[in-house]
Amino acid sequence: MRHVAFVRNLNQGQRGHVTTADLVAAFVEAGCHDPAPFQSNGTVVFAGDAERAQDAALVLAARASVEREIFTLTLDEVRAIVTDHAPAPDAARRELTLHVGGPITLGPRAQDEAARRRCTLLESAAGWTVTLNERERESNATPVIERLSGAAATSRGLPTLARLIARLGHT
Repeated sequence: MRHVAFVRNLNQGQRGHVTTADLVAAFVEAGCHDPAPFQSNGTVVFAGDAERAQDAALVLAARASVEREIFTLTLDEVRAIVTDHAPAPDAARRELTLHVGGPITLGPRAQDEAARRRCTLLESAAGWTVTLNERERESNATPVIERLSGAAATSRGLPTLARLIARLGHT
C-alpha cells in the first residue's frame, strides 16, 4: 500500500535541515519501499507499512540529529481529500493539517480559535483536518490545530496536494 508521509517542519536543503538524499536514505533504512520525495517540504510517498515512517523519524534523529514528527495518510486518503475539496471555488485557500488523535470538534469554540488565526475549520477526521484560510498564500492551520489538539501538527496546501496526486497518485 502507498502512503504519504508528512514530516513536520522540514525544508530539505536549507541550513540546519536534512538534504533530500538524507531524507530518502532515512526512509530506505527504515524499510520503506520506493520513497519518492515531493517538493522540498518533507513530503514523501512510499510503499509499505505506515509504521515504517515512524522508524524513518528515528533514523533521522540518529543519523542527522534532526528530530521531527512524521504523520502519514494512505495515498488513497489524500486522493479522496483532494477529490472532495479541489472543485471548490476557494480550493486555493484550503489546507490539510495532519495531527495526532481523533477528529477536531468543529464547534463554536474551535471555530473561534480558528477565526483568531484567519481561518475556518471545514472538515475533520481521525488524524487530519481541512481548513479554509481567509487569504490566498497564507497557512494558518498548524498553530490552530496544535492549540486545539495540544500536540504537534503539520500542514500542506490543497494545491500542493493536488500536484502530488497528479504527479505521484497513479503509482
